[in-house]
Amino acid sequence: MFRKIRIFLEMIKIEHTLFALPFAFMGAILGSMLVNGTFPSWMQIFWVLLAMVGARSAAFGLNRIIDQAIDGKNPRTAMRAIPAGLLKNGEVIIFIIVSFVLLFWASSNLNVLSMQLLPIAVFMLVLYSYTKRFTWLCHIVLGMTIGLAPLGGWVAVTGSMDWTAIVLYVTIVFWTAGFDIIYACQDLEFDQGEGLHSIPSRFGLIKSLNIAKFFHIITAIGFLALLLMTDLSWWYGAGMLITYGILFYEHYIVSPNDMSRVQTAFFTMNSVLSLVVFTFTLIDLAVK
Repeated sequence: MFRKIRIFLEMIKIEHTLFALPFAFMGAILGSMLVNGTFPSWMQIFWVLLAMVGARSAAFGLNRIIDQAIDGKNPRTAMRAIPAGLLKNGEVIIFIIVSFVLLFWASSNLNVLSMQLLPIAVFMLVLYSYTKRFTWLCHIVLGMTIGLAPLGGWVAVTGSMDWTAIVLYVTIVFWTAGFDIIYACQDLEFDQGEGLHSIPSRFGLIKSLNIAKFFHIITAIGFLALLLMTDLSWWYGAGMLITYGILFYEHYIVSPNDMSRVQTAFFTMNSVLSLVVFTFTLIDLAVK
């Protein structure tokens, strides 16, 4: 049983929770402080956590089911659980159903708007895995999907949306799209050979890395806009300086001539970034 659990956790890349979960909590805490004037309750945080677990587990399960033939052909992904025969399709489908039930249950314990927006979230979770079959904008679609984490956290505790929530959403959309482009550069030749769509397969390595830089410039502007639109202060500003340094370093260690540190740029740097932004936002709001 423990071996099977380990395989499922590997399938859904549990360590990648560090990308989206801190931003979900950031959206919940920032939204609650700005709209309600207080921190969200522990129960609200609990339901946000369960919704995130359900959403990302369903998303990864769907991606692995939908892409199993592609994954089996790609040397980088051939040892994933389904193509390697470690998990059966039926097991993963049951896992996806349970994950969606968990997402629905958590949303139903939050507020009406969370339930009303749930179909959009489910649609985006399903759509992403198909997009690389027909558009190189798949990275934007992934960003729009992961960006639902902070937006969903905001809606979960406020039952509303405003322009600050939208700016936070757009900021995370372009942050995600930027690092996903860098990650996709690993599969440039494979995607071209299989007729799959991505920004690297469409524009080549050099232009793709420049597009990723441009997307992260938008991210940097978005984080600055949040400082100007709210009463966040110097603690948040200090966190942003660290964040900008992380974004710069992420692009510094990856170049057309040296792609050996893509994993560091993709996973380590972005995990640290999300934790830094959340931590300094929390400190800023807590000391007021």
